[in-house]
Amino acid sequence: MRLLVLNPNTTASMTEKIAAAARRAASPGTEIVAANPARGPASIEGFYDEAMSLSGLLQVIRETPDVDAVVIACFDDTGLDAARCLTDIPVVGIGEAAYHMASLISNRFSVVTTLARSVPALEHNLHRYGLWSRCGRVRSSEVAVLELEEPGSNASARIGREIARAIADDRAEAIVLGCAGMTDLTERLAAEHGVPVLDGVSCAVTLCEAMVRLKLRTSRLGGYAPVPQHKLAPA
Repeated sequence: MRLLVLNPNTTASMTEKIAAAARRAASPGTEIVAANPARGPASIEGFYDEAMSLSGLLQVIRETPDVDAVVIACFDDTGLDAARCLTDIPVVGIGEAAYHMASLISNRFSVVTTLARSVPALEHNLHRYGLWSRCGRVRSSEVAVLELEEPGSNASARIGREIARAIADDRAEAIVLGCAGMTDLTERLAAEHGVPVLDGVSCAVTLCEAMVRLKLRTSRLGGYAPVPQHKLAPA
């Protein structure tokens, strides 16, 4: 089984971190193909960055044949619907995957993400996925995405403080980390706070593997009908 794990931003160090998390979660025999676009935003923090990343993201999917599923490794689930129109193999967003996993192991979870400008997009997705009632709150740690790549940054401590507030104030029973760049903090934060802490990359890889084994494909009826050939730009 080959999974494309696609970081929609152009920061290669983050792609490497995401790839490492994906390989830790993957079953023996699953090959992780990690990639990011050559052009686009260096980080995705809000609606504008998301829009600017879409062309590069879709191009990578079109240019990476012979994979069995795709993980969109941006917590906003950037380009998820458009990607599903390009292919009938499973395409899973890391936000979508983490929310569903959290709902299976807790009555109530909270999300700790990066900047406040990212919160509305995540709230919108929770409503769309039918999981808003299970979420205590989407919290911003005010840690910029690229701070997560800086050695010696106090990003982990700031995220940890927001987790503590979520447990105390939101009555959260589990925490979803709202950024692919936080993937390496999961085990440490779970041990520190004594609750399940979910990393969307690991959740999405695991779901993709299950979907491939079950031979599930994306429906081609309705909204995910294939894109007409004349509408596809040259790859």
